[in-house]
Amino acid sequence: MQTDSRQTKPPAAERGAGQWDKPFIKANAEALKAWKIKDIVVLRGDELAIEWHESGLDKVAAVYSCTKSVLSALIGIAIEQGRIGGIRQPAGDFFGELKEDGDVRKREITIEHLLTMTPGFDWPDFDKPYWKMKRTPDWLRFVLERPMAHQPGTAFTYNSGGSHLLSAIITRATGMTAAEYAERELFGKLGFRAVRWNGQGGVSEGGTGMHMTSLDMARFGLLYLRGGRWNGEQIVPAGWVRESVAVRSKGLQHYDPPIFGGYGYHWWISPQEVNGCADCYFAKGYGGQYIFVLPALDLVAAVRKEPTGRNEAMLSKRMLFERIVPFLRKRGQIPN
Repeated sequence: MQTDSRQTKPPAAERGAGQWDKPFIKANAEALKAWKIKDIVVLRGDELAIEWHESGLDKVAAVYSCTKSVLSALIGIAIEQGRIGGIRQPAGDFFGELKEDGDVRKREITIEHLLTMTPGFDWPDFDKPYWKMKRTPDWLRFVLERPMAHQPGTAFTYNSGGSHLLSAIITRATGMTAAEYAERELFGKLGFRAVRWNGQGGVSEGGTGMHMTSLDMARFGLLYLRGGRWNGEQIVPAGWVRESVAVRSKGLQHYDPPIFGGYGYHWWISPQEVNGCADCYFAKGYGGQYIFVLPALDLVAAVRKEPTGRNEAMLSKRMLFERIVPFLRKRGQIPN
């Protein structure tokens, strides 16, 4: 995936209706209701192309696992600042428990393995141990004590526990929670209106836990579209952006319906030959919360829907590929 390093200003129209809102809503009213879409914010370049909220307001709401992509940005920033040694630094440098464990494979787990969901922990598909972790008094201990099922780097297993370890690494490397570090290094610089980030035991929840507005979701996507640059400042290293959205694992490309895709550093990747529309990468949260970035179209879209089950998350993708993109093409807003 290519990124654009042009200087980025905040979206010109930050509130109110986008240029094509009323025609878009009229044309898609039935689908918006039937698919239980709650919010849409579309940025074409630095301009607001579509904004719609079922409630009439852009409210702060849960983004679920979109949290992971924000966390990935923080890891890249911390590496650039020298607070973390790099992606191949052993996780055991931050967690002595991994070095002391009887299974020597745990000593081989690196930050890159955590970012690519390949640390090797016994963590059944679709994050089943996550809910058990949430019921324990010490989430970090729960993850660190999981038995190993694979050699690190050999098997993709979606794992919010590994993301929580990354959040703890941020805290141990910076002396701040991930939420505090993000406010200083990311959210404040992007002018986010309000962000809430839950945590446990002094560690921001790495796998989920973040709440923000749809416009701020789109702003984060725009930051990546512009190669990590905002208002003349390189906030996320450009190289980190490129590396994060390159396919590191097949991920869940085989899953049907195609809700997911290949996997980078806590970002999903979907090529045009799979989605039938355009190369894109995206952050995905439970039930259909998405931040889509389509570099060739200079387009970012934040789409939220009511969580109604895993498979129905596909409806948010359909809203983008079958409704939003064709609408903007018809209006001449984006190329065919």
